[in-house]
Amino acid sequence: MAAPSEAKASGDADRPSSSNLYKEPSESFIWDANGYIIFCPCMGRFGNQADHYLGALGFAKALDRTLVLPPWRTYKNVPFNDWFKVEPVKEYHRVILAEDFMQHLAPEHWPPGQRFGWCWQAPSVKDKKCGMKQGNPFGPFWDGLNVDFDDYVFYDLTYEESYIDKWKSMYPPDKYPVMAFKGAPARFPVAQRHVKLHKYFQWSEAIEKEAQDYISKTFQGDSFIGIHLRNNVDWERACEHADGLPTYMASPQCLGYSGADRKVTVKMCFPPKEEILRLTKNILIKTRAKHIYVATDKNPMIKEIEDHLKPQKVKVHHLDPWLPQIDLAILGQADHTILNCISSFSAFVKRERDISDKPSSFWGFS
Repeated sequence: MAAPSEAKASGDADRPSSSNLYKEPSESFIWDANGYIIFCPCMGRFGNQADHYLGALGFAKALDRTLVLPPWRTYKNVPFNDWFKVEPVKEYHRVILAEDFMQHLAPEHWPPGQRFGWCWQAPSVKDKKCGMKQGNPFGPFWDGLNVDFDDYVFYDLTYEESYIDKWKSMYPPDKYPVMAFKGAPARFPVAQRHVKLHKYFQWSEAIEKEAQDYISKTFQGDSFIGIHLRNNVDWERACEHADGLPTYMASPQCLGYSGADRKVTVKMCFPPKEEILRLTKNILIKTRAKHIYVATDKNPMIKEIEDHLKPQKVKVHHLDPWLPQIDLAILGQADHTILNCISSFSAFVKRERDISDKPSSFWGFS
């Protein structure tokens, strides 16, 4: 079943890599004396990684270091430009693909013997251990870039704006040219100040084309709404702990960052069938859409939705794409989407739609 739970392996041996279809303009690779940041996007699946990517980009900008764009992590390393264009990111700050960095700059400027891994640890911890490559995905991620570490830097600073001057003074680039973080130097969910950076993450030509081809063929110019259903058993269990919390996972996308507006409910996290049918019908009537596109990690509820909306004569579609990012790209183009407030996968769609001023709603909230 498709993986807006981000659980499906995000790759396919029979599919061409979009990095083979999209080429960056030729460029010379000149060492940046201001230094570099690279990190392992190893905390969670795609939605979480995307949040961390935004924060890491903002952190690199604040430190005025070039961000080495690491590959996305699934069951393998996926080059950044397989899924997103690089040039738009450069409009915000200096970046370089990890593959280019390792091939053109690392052999001379960050050679074996001078590679330090960076790990956060509280000052009270005496027996400091980093574990940069311990376990999966950490080991396979760095192995995919042919990186081993010779020593470690332990720090206890946070990535908030108030600490930027300390970062610069304690870790100058002439002494620490490359900061290779075990995890992303960023918050989850993404900090409010970094949400706007999503506009620099634009789909690769390959993903955009596949999504647009499906939209054109399936909807043929008619309006459609998109819905994101998280209804596998693992998500249900996770939602059991959500009720009454001020924030949970990606909930700031609908509840706000203050934590004072409303509390998380199980209905927001794991909406019952009645809520799904109610809100879908309301949005359908409001938009007068002809089609519904369902992205889900388990049950698309096609029959239930079609039966409930027989008077509206709506057509319900479910692609189950080979790559979950196709679901995201399609949801981003819908006339209206209904999303899951707690899901970081939904949060990616919400940020993209906000940039284009497209309306979105949330289960148990709207």
